[in-house]
Amino acid sequence: MGKKEKMPLRSNVWAHFTKLLCGNKGKCHHCRKTFAANRGNTTNLKNHLDKCRSYQDVKVEGDPKQQVLFCQKGKDKDDGVACRMALVKMIAKDELPFSFVEAEGFLKFMQTCCPRFDVSSRRTITRDILELYQYEKGLLKSVLGASKQRVCITTDIWSSIQMSNYMVITAHFIDAEWVLHKRILSFTPIANHKGDGIGKLIETCLIDWGIERLFTITVDNASANKVAIIYVKKKLANWSVNSMVLNGLYMHVRCSAYIINLIVQDGLAEVNHSIASIRNAVKSVRSSPARLQKFKTCVDREKISYEGLMVLDVPTRWNSTYLMLHKAVVFEKAFDRMKEDDGHYVNWFVEDEGEKKMEGPPSNDDWGNARRLVNFLSVFYYVTLKFSSSLDVTSND
Repeated sequence: MGKKEKMPLRSNVWAHFTKLLCGNKGKCHHCRKTFAANRGNTTNLKNHLDKCRSYQDVKVEGDPKQQVLFCQKGKDKDDGVACRMALVKMIAKDELPFSFVEAEGFLKFMQTCCPRFDVSSRRTITRDILELYQYEKGLLKSVLGASKQRVCITTDIWSSIQMSNYMVITAHFIDAEWVLHKRILSFTPIANHKGDGIGKLIETCLIDWGIERLFTITVDNASANKVAIIYVKKKLANWSVNSMVLNGLYMHVRCSAYIINLIVQDGLAEVNHSIASIRNAVKSVRSSPARLQKFKTCVDREKISYEGLMVLDVPTRWNSTYLMLHKAVVFEKAFDRMKEDDGHYVNWFVEDEGEKKMEGPPSNDDWGNARRLVNFLSVFYYVTLKFSSSLDVTSND
């Protein structure tokens, strides 16, 4: 006679339990606890399922027989680590706050989608992200150390709205497969914009990352950067004879995009009145939903075809001023109709702007200057885009 065939488990409750070989017991898929099922009697298991909080969180209303998908046996721990790492990378990639993992909506979502995953606290996530950073940093340091290729760096300083200064250092290098890479090495507070302080931060960054062979340092034209480059050259000269090319004769590279910015800003100052008039006109129609709706009505009546409305510039960034003018000249007739039909639009320019009257509304001469500016600045705009590319070599351009 052959081996007696095993009878299938007939009760629906076994969809939520694993029958253990060591006796008549069942292990709950939801809370992982073990309960007796003497002689195949599943009453004890059913009673637990009615009280199991882990199961109640995922049970589909109206369908108590709904099964839940689980990881393969023996994979629970590995899958939990993978999910935790994926969560950490998501927070870093999407720039989410660490407190995101404790938000009620996210926790409810995870209880529904993956009830067996234990979501980490914000403190644990903080430690995990730091560990991930250290791991990735180690990988990059090993690549730079093994290949010994030269590295180019770019650096700049920003001031926050709290008047704190931050300096960023970015490395650019070509790997053994001739692929260009860009990696941010440091984003650090800096006390001031003085050259020695900048140079010391660059030196600290190079030591931290084990970079001993430098090619170029690209910075803007500020005089403090010249002092910083001299400081870095002096320190590199003490490291090794191969730390610089031609003793650093061509190490200091002036940022072409920044030079273009200086040229354009000087040019824009000559027609600042026209730019200010159009900027104020854009501010006016964007100042409230009602005004924006009136402007859209004028656009429709002038039968202007468009994709999206105006953008407001940041006066210190000329490329945003170009984009504002490029868009605004398309709606010139709509602005003129606003001036003819909407008294509130005209009165808006009479309001005080500090100690002086607001420029505008734009005149025919202002629109003429704007059209000429758009044609003229388009060349500088596309050149700046070309120079600012981070995934292509730009020095030859």
